Amino acid sequence: MLRIGLTGGIGAGKSAVSATFAKCGAIIVDGDVIAREVVEPGTQGLASLVEAFGDDILLPDGSLDRPALAAKAFRDDEARQKLNGIVHPLVGKRRAEIIASVPDDSVVVEDIPLLVESGMAPLFPLVVVVHADVEVRVRRLVDLRGMSEDDARARIAAQATDKQRRAVADVWLDNSGSPEELAGRARDVWEGRIVPFARNLGERQIARGSARVVASDPTWPDQARRIVARLKTACGHRALRIDHIGSTAVPELPAKDVVDVQITVESLDVADELAEPLLSAGYPRIESIREDIAKPDGGGDDASLWGKRFHGSADPGRPTNVHLRVDGWPNQRFALLFVDWLTAEPEVRAEYVNVKRAAAERAGGDIASYVDAKEPWFSDAYRRAWAWADVTGWRP
Repeated sequence: MLRIGLTGGIGAGKSAVSATFAKCGAIIVDGDVIAREVVEPGTQGLASLVEAFGDDILLPDGSLDRPALAAKAFRDDEARQKLNGIVHPLVGKRRAEIIASVPDDSVVVEDIPLLVESGMAPLFPLVVVVHADVEVRVRRLVDLRGMSEDDARARIAAQATDKQRRAVADVWLDNSGSPEELAGRARDVWEGRIVPFARNLGERQIARGSARVVASDPTWPDQARRIVARLKTACGHRALRIDHIGSTAVPELPAKDVVDVQITVESLDVADELAEPLLSAGYPRIESIREDIAKPDGGGDDASLWGKRFHGSADPGRPTNVHLRVDGWPNQRFALLFVDWLTAEPEVRAEYVNVKRAAAERAGGDIASYVDAKEPWFSDAYRRAWAWADVTGWRP
């Protein structure tokens, strides 16, 4: 099952994207619908709201007067947190019940208005954010929903900022144009990213990146932060630390457009325990990769200490290598040292870029050949990096 988190500010057009995904074959779990369900007459949710906000939030027939509740719940942060504290747990419980009932090969799109505000983004292998400028959203709320302009602006101000949404967005869908344009963008995302992602996940295969070396992308650190947050959620306490490593972690260094992340664990047995949680998060294991190439000198030459487990992202839109290594083993320590060494030494960075470009040219796009072509340089670099660590007093 591939679970996708869909969100966007009020008036951005999230429901239109949800409808397009539904037509494409997704199972939609609508947070707004569930939020209404859990506060229907006779529910514990409605009783809790009345207790918190007073019985004047009820209509004569005993149902919830939503405008009356909104007038109280959105007046300040404390009132809004009180509302969320009542409704969010009930919605989460009902959502889990629905998801448990769908087929295992489904694509489930969870339409969650407050996904960012509730901190739920790392729960999803893919997060889609629908965006429209504030003034566009205000006009929609006034013209199409009959809100006053003051109410519309208050609702928008009470939600996450664009910056906060961008921080969690794997896909950013702009909806400043026509409904037809938005539907077209949503279908492109479905066909070009979601369908192959789901297929890869079902077949337990990863999305292979290119061996081509490209200019440094200033968004690589932000992308890595999203990946790390997702992996922390999947691994929980079994991950001692999770770090962005490799070339994309070195500022302004040209690299393959593949993000490398290291999960440090207590043992390879723990790494094995994480196989299924990481698969659910979108990262299948590659069973054939069980170790790194042992390097001589500077940190232990016992080949048995170079074991690891390896996962990759099934998402074709963000190729990712996930290395699970044991705390204190030479390969785990070198992965951390290498980033700091390159960051601190511009001459080494330039040397490594030349090595990478030559390896990419010889490899002709094949990742395995690219890695093999770099290995002679790495054997010497391992010794030099540890010499630098001794001189500088480096610690991981």
